[in-house]
Amino acid sequence: MKILITGSSGYIGSVLTKMALEKGHNVRAVDRFFFGDNLPEHKNLEKIQRDCRDLEDSLFDGIDAVIDLVAISNDPSGEYFKTETIEINHQSRARTANIAKMKGVKRYILPSSCSIYGFNEGSDPVDELSETNPLTTYAVANENAEKDILPLTSDNFCVTVIRQATVFGYSPRMRFDLAINGMTYGAWKTRKLPLMRDGKQWRPMVHVMDTSRAMLFLLEQKIEDINGEIYNIGGKFKIQIYDLVKMCFSLSKKKMNKF
Repeated sequence: MKILITGSSGYIGSVLTKMALEKGHNVRAVDRFFFGDNLPEHKNLEKIQRDCRDLEDSLFDGIDAVIDLVAISNDPSGEYFKTETIEINHQSRARTANIAKMKGVKRYILPSSCSIYGFNEGSDPVDELSETNPLTTYAVANENAEKDILPLTSDNFCVTVIRQATVFGYSPRMRFDLAINGMTYGAWKTRKLPLMRDGKQWRPMVHVMDTSRAMLFLLEQKIEDINGEIYNIGGKFKIQIYDLVKMCFSLSKKKMNKF
């Protein structure tokens, strides 16, 4: 396929783009490259430097699928840049999906977030049919993007939403504001790991390569099987923050002792 990936040089995008190229896809990588060019040089890779809020229709010429990763991607940034988060995470992605449909693109994947479920006080895990309760600008923007884009589904335009758990793992565009990544870095640098609240809260996790595999897997499925569907990605790996702290500190200590 020829895939247009927005946010392609970001934390997930730089991993996803490399994996897509390895699977033989052609990729049109669209990014502001605000954090640098984290993409490999490849004969099947076309790099386009653009702000996602101002994509021209011609960028979608010849495209088979869009993976719309672009986002201001955490709660603190979302609260500090509220206007930009709404414009990028919600409005620009809704605009991109509409252009893609108009230009005859067959598939569109919206990477959303499990943060739209909010806090779950009960003992049962949430699933795709659970009520949502977005509590932050970031979560609200993701949910509103879903609400605007899912109705675009048709026989000729397949829309699939994935709600990603907290992502972790190495990426060429590394982030240390994510739970496991940040704890590992903190243990290595200071040997101290602060807890959020009492550490008893449960968090679902997903490795950056696994969520990338999930998106590429969806591109291979029959349209009638995934059109208009929502999938939680990462629910099998759930852990309490306190146990996560102990795990990360133990692993970092072993790593440091090797040196």
